[in-house]
Amino acid sequence: MSNLIYRPRRLRRTASLRSMVRENHLRRDDLIYPLFVCPGTGVRNEIKSLKDQYQLSADQAAEVASQAFDEGVPAVILFGIPETKDAVGSSGWAADGEVQRAIGAIKKSAPDMTVITDVCMCEYTDHGHCGALDLETGEVLNDESLKLLSNEALSHARAGADMVAPSDMMDGRVGAIRDVLDAHDFSQVPIMAYSAKYASAFYGPFRDAAGSAPGKGDRSGYQMDPANGREALREVMLDLEEGADIIMVKPAHAYLDVIRRVRDEFEVPIAAYHVSGEYAQIVAAAERGWMDLDRAMMEVLVGIKRAGSDLILTYYARDAARKLR
Repeated sequence: MSNLIYRPRRLRRTASLRSMVRENHLRRDDLIYPLFVCPGTGVRNEIKSLKDQYQLSADQAAEVASQAFDEGVPAVILFGIPETKDAVGSSGWAADGEVQRAIGAIKKSAPDMTVITDVCMCEYTDHGHCGALDLETGEVLNDESLKLLSNEALSHARAGADMVAPSDMMDGRVGAIRDVLDAHDFSQVPIMAYSAKYASAFYGPFRDAAGSAPGKGDRSGYQMDPANGREALREVMLDLEEGADIIMVKPAHAYLDVIRRVRDEFEVPIAAYHVSGEYAQIVAAAERGWMDLDRAMMEVLVGIKRAGSDLILTYYARDAARKLR
């Protein structure tokens, strides 16, 4: 390495010069906006733990998605809040379910918006776990869950989803979903796999918004230990071997090192989810006057990009897109 000391003082004089030599650029095309879809019409319920975020009926979700698209956000990801729940989450693959109806409504209001759907059972099961549950032992049944997840993914594809995103962390679910989609002529629908999803404390506001907290126990048996980094590389490799097109690290802000390690190891598109708790803590600090919200928002999102992520799922998507104009 050269001994030359490089001090680009003159390049700092104007904003345009600084931008020209900036190493990483956050773009509006990088952003994916999460939406919570609930039953009814004309419903717009504020989520108290997620400032400026709402539970939306399908028609309202379509309106918000259209506004976001006009602001430059190219994609949304949908999470369902069903009217009824049962032990196997059957509302998740109902043809007239909340997510399924929202897909159609969004495609009418914003035809060019990319619609991604979360594929998991936790929002739809009465026990709150991400798959089928042995009610006697409380154990999540991995293999039995694959059929449920495949049913849900197929129903989303039939409703018009552009991409499905399994977030359950069951072993083998990417391959099972890929096989079912291909068998029903949906080979063109890509899979964005939550490959390195950690058992994190930062999901609290999301579980409040989606009503998806487990009734008993927790999800540490199938989500990843926050202490593990090498395991993330193995999980990513397995999902890619099963047919994942994009992989995800979740959470993002607290796991920048994991994003970097995955980027260094794999030349595939990487998404990162700046999750509800990461969003809420910045909002709360800003409301107390402890930091500038816009600066903190952009600094965090650029940091996620710098770590190696191509796509960022964030509740800041609309605010960031407006800033990036």
